[in-house]
Amino acid sequence: MKRDIFLVGLFLTVVLSCKPQTNEAKDITVENLQVVLENEDKVQLLDVRTPQEWAEGVIKEPIKIDITGDDFEGKVLEKLDKSQPVYIYCRSGGRSKKATELLAKKGYKAYNVLGGILEWEEKNKE
Repeated sequence: MKRDIFLVGLFLTVVLSCKPQTNEAKDITVENLQVVLENEDKVQLLDVRTPQEWAEGVIKEPIKIDITGDDFEGKVLEKLDKSQPVYIYCRSGGRSKKATELLAKKGYKAYNVLGGILEWEEKNKE
């Protein structure tokens, strides 16, 4: 099973890297995010939910920047490396989609995690 997920992730990486680089928002499934988190050393995982939501749990160890808070863009510039991909999630995908589009316009390789933490929790039940 892990091998299959890895192969899907590898395939997507190859396909995405062969396409011309454009500053457009992209989507990624929680399964593909799992592959990235398992196989990459330093991943920029951005949680754009509120502090109250962070207290309820997070995916791995994300960078936390509340999209509804003050100076979201300034904090992004301060905390994120533009040369590395950014995987963005929220509760269910709405706020992260907006953040992904904003970051893509600013020149980041931004990926919206489809379904957010709710989908992550559903797929990772034990």
